[in-house]
Amino acid sequence: MMRELTTRELYQALEYAKSIDETGGGKILARFQLDQPALAQTIFGVFPQVIAEQNQDMAHLFMDLCFDVICVFEKAFGPLPSQKTLGLDWLEQSASMLDAEVQALIAGKPQAQKIGEKQQDRFTERVFDSNLQTGLVNFMHTAIDEYASENPVRVKAARVTQTLIFTVIQLFGIMYDRAAAH
Repeated sequence: MMRELTTRELYQALEYAKSIDETGGGKILARFQLDQPALAQTIFGVFPQVIAEQNQDMAHLFMDLCFDVICVFEKAFGPLPSQKTLGLDWLEQSASMLDAEVQALIAGKPQAQKIGEKQQDRFTERVFDSNLQTGLVNFMHTAIDEYASENPVRVKAARVTQTLIFTVIQLFGIMYDRAAAH
């Protein structure tokens, strides 16, 4: 099971992410797309479209934050595992495991409020029971809140952006755990 980053490790990894120039960033993203094509398509194709339905600025922020997540995990835990190493089905299995809970967290989904609250409570319990990168999640959520607060039209997309960045962090944790098990 993946260990949580210390505050120092987290900030060193975030500093590393911020220090990468455009050329280095392009190489990291190209390698990510080669090593994890399905995850890359989900993170940089599907998720931003969901956010862009509410606000394009927040979709751009989300993609920037996803780059930071990639860098943090690589800096702290080593090179990203490849899709070949993990098998083609790991992302689908992981996504389906998170799907019901994530749907309950995404604002605007037509559900009975009681069911949504129950799923959200169960999801929150699982999050705290898992060895999640809570420091990283909290940092990302704060960055999203701050960015959203700069322009009122962004606020409506803050929750979905936070939910999806949380999902990305969870998927990276699952990916590294699965790779360690292989």
